[in-house]
Amino acid sequence: MRITSVNDRALVRLISETHHKPPVLRGLVDSDEEAAVLAEIEGETSARLIAEREGSPALDRRELAFARRSHDLALYGQSHINAAFTYTRPSGNRFNTGDRGAWYCAWDMLTSAQEVGFHRTRELGFIGRYEDEARYVELLADFIGDFPDLHGEAHPALDSVPERGYPAGQRLAADLRAEGHRGLIYPSVRHPGGRCFVAFDPGIIQNVRPGASWKLVWQGAPEFTIEGL
Repeated sequence: MRITSVNDRALVRLISETHHKPPVLRGLVDSDEEAAVLAEIEGETSARLIAEREGSPALDRRELAFARRSHDLALYGQSHINAAFTYTRPSGNRFNTGDRGAWYCAWDMLTSAQEVGFHRTRELGFIGRYEDEARYVELLADFIGDFPDLHGEAHPALDSVPERGYPAGQRLAADLRAEGHRGLIYPSVRHPGGRCFVAFDPGIIQNVRPGASWKLVWQGAPEFTIEGL
């Protein structure tokens, strides 16, 4: 597998807009003191906050973004970085297991939209109803380093069927991490010609900031449209 140098700004990660807004619990109380009490209760079951306090079998708390800066130097995006590594699907994704998440992004918004849209479409297929609207916001981040690159390879991790591609990708990611690699470049499986990146290590995600907002719309069929907001 070849190694490719990256020194690029504004790679795009799309997250659900509801995860980008201020805490929803604040609207349930009348004061900041009451909000703090609710936040403390919520924290007892929050995977992110538990990992920040205690870590997990697959994630050392010292790897997380908050640990790299003191409280008064907290930067935008730290909670988003930590959430990407602590909130996971039980079966994992293409290059991470259910024990440890990863930061998935792409060099352009359309590729990211096709990737997240695939998962939403799949969920709609489970209920047999393709009627939905989903709002997403861009998280932009910068990366620099030398990373393994799957472009030009017919690796089983790039199989379009998750039941085949994901186990192969998870094994590959585990091997790469064991060799000391902190991320992986790969061609998009959902958007032909698209270029994707997955960060295995929170420490390589730099300068996170918000970008544009988008809406994905399904109107009775698996195909969806993308609208700017």
